[in-house]
Amino acid sequence: MDIAHWEIAIRLAGSFLLGVLIGYERERRHKPAGLRTHALVCLGAAFFTYISIYGFPRVEVTPGMGDPARVAAQIVTGVGFIGGGIIFKDRDRIRGITTAASIWLAAAIGMGMGTGLYVPTILAAGIALAGLRLDRILRRLDHDDGD
Repeated sequence: MDIAHWEIAIRLAGSFLLGVLIGYERERRHKPAGLRTHALVCLGAAFFTYISIYGFPRVEVTPGMGDPARVAAQIVTGVGFIGGGIIFKDRDRIRGITTAASIWLAAAIGMGMGTGLYVPTILAAGIALAGLRLDRILRRLDHDDGD
């Protein structure tokens, strides 16, 4: 199954852009992984997913042995390993969990774009951005109640 070059470009550029949006939010909050990290994780996941779906069928394999889900599973665990390196304990406080989760989600967003699932992927990115801002939104609502 061949896919048009413009479709590949949309998938890769879209994943990069969504990663930039999430990374920008993290960078504005001075978190350990920012714009470039999230954009590259998202793009990398999209490209690995694209390759796993469309690249390997061109290679001679035993029928039934090709499984794009195996690459997807490795993306999930590999990015989880990267995220684990961001989490650290400082006395009685744990830091970096939200950033690690956002990197993990950036990989999922990249995988969604890599498969061409545009609407659910863009929706997930929008929900993620809202979730990353949730504490600020709740603080504003809390201050409004005191007036």
